[in-house]
Amino acid sequence: MTSLHQLRCFLATFEHGSLTAAAASLGYAQPSISEQVRLLEQHLDVTLFLRVGRGVVPTEAAFALRPHALAAIAAVDEAGRAVAAVREMLTGTVRLGLFGTARFYLGADLVADVLERHPGVRVELIGQNSAEVLDHVRRGRLEAAVAAVPVADEGLSVTPVMRDELVYVSTEPSDPVTPEQLATRPLVLPNVSWREEDATRRTLTSTLQAAGHVLRPRVEVEDPEMALEIAARGLAATVTWRGVLHRLADRMPGNLRWAPLDPALHDTFAIVHGPALSPATRMVLELASARMRALEAQLRR
Repeated sequence: MTSLHQLRCFLATFEHGSLTAAAASLGYAQPSISEQVRLLEQHLDVTLFLRVGRGVVPTEAAFALRPHALAAIAAVDEAGRAVAAVREMLTGTVRLGLFGTARFYLGADLVADVLERHPGVRVELIGQNSAEVLDHVRRGRLEAAVAAVPVADEGLSVTPVMRDELVYVSTEPSDPVTPEQLATRPLVLPNVSWREEDATRRTLTSTLQAAGHVLRPRVEVEDPEMALEIAARGLAATVTWRGVLHRLADRMPGNLRWAPLDPALHDTFAIVHGPALSPATRMVLELASARMRALEAQLRR
C-alpha cells in the first residue's frame, strides 16, 4: 500500500534529482529514502528513477505519478487545515441559548455578524425563556446562553452585558405609572407558558405585592409583539422593554405611547456559561455582547 511518506520521498527525489539531496531536504538518512522509493516502485510495479552518475533521472512513469502525488499531499494538507480551522473557530457549529425576546436584541443581526466574519460557522439559536436555556446550560446541553439575571447557580459564570428598562405601553399618554395604577389597569402580558419562571413576571409580581397589590393580567399571550398589537387596539395596556420598542420602532403601531414605571424597574441580561468554552462559542459571545452593549448605549441617549 502506498503511503504518504513514500510519496513525499518520491517528490523530494524528483525535485532534487538525487537520493542524497532528497534525504538532506527531508532530514532523513539516504538509505531510508532509497528504501521508501524502492517500496513505492515495488507497489506500483514500475521503475521511477534511473541512476545516472551520482544522481537519478525520472522515468516516464515518474512523470505520470508526480501530479497525483502532489494532489494527494495537497489533500492531506488541506484536511489538516480544515481540522485546524475548527480549532481556530473558522468552522464548526455554535449552539447558543437565548431568552424569547432576545430576537429583538440580537436575532438576525447576530447571525449576520457571525456569518460575515466566519462564513464556515453554523449557528443554532435555541430557547424561548431564560429559565429554559439556563437549565440547558446547567445540564451541559448548551455551552452558553444569554439570559435574564439573577441566575441561581454558583456553578455558572455570569457576565452582565445589558440593563434595560421596563415601561408601560398603551394608547393613552401617561405620567409615570405606579404599582397601584398597574394593579387596576387591564394588562396584556407575554410569556404565558413561562409565567411562573419568567424573570420579568417575577419582578412585576414582587413589586405589586410590596405595595399590597396582586398582578392579574386580563390577557396573556406568548409573544411580546402580539401583546403590543393588542395594546394598540386599546384593549389593554402592556409592560415591555425599551430595547424592544427601540428595535420595533419602524413597525410598531403609531398610536402606542410608553411611560416609565414608578419606581423604575429594570431587567439585566447576562452571558451565562459553564467552566469551558470552545473558541467558536467564545467568538459568538463576544459579538453578542458587543451588540447588546451598543443597544444599551443607544437607549441612554
